[in-house]
Amino acid sequence: VQLQASGGGLVQAGGSLRLSCVASGLATRNYTMGWFRQPPGKEREFVAAIMWPGSNTGYTDSLKGRFTMSRDNAKNMVSLQMNSLKPEDTAVYYCAARASVGFFRKENDYPYWGQGTQVTVSS
Repeated sequence: VQLQASGGGLVQAGGSLRLSCVASGLATRNYTMGWFRQPPGKEREFVAAIMWPGSNTGYTDSLKGRFTMSRDNAKNMVSLQMNSLKPEDTAVYYCAARASVGFFRKENDYPYWGQGTQVTVSS
């Protein structure tokens, strides 16, 4: 399984970014993909997850309303739309995958990880 994340960059506070993650090699139609982030000097934390089949999504409470996770079935891709960005959103963002369906929030729940993409929000 390979996950390729992209879309990070430098943005001013209040701006938006859209991250994407393309998955390949998943040998099942039932899986969950998640986004995590690791702020500088802090532990990695859960951001959002989306499930196949269906389109159930879940978010960490503090990001609801600003971040939206979606999927593109044809491209085997998930996206994370981040709006009203704040300096505290600065982090390396990772996509992850698990070959089963559920609202998984822990790092250890996901065996497959992408390489991470840096998001920097300036004040």
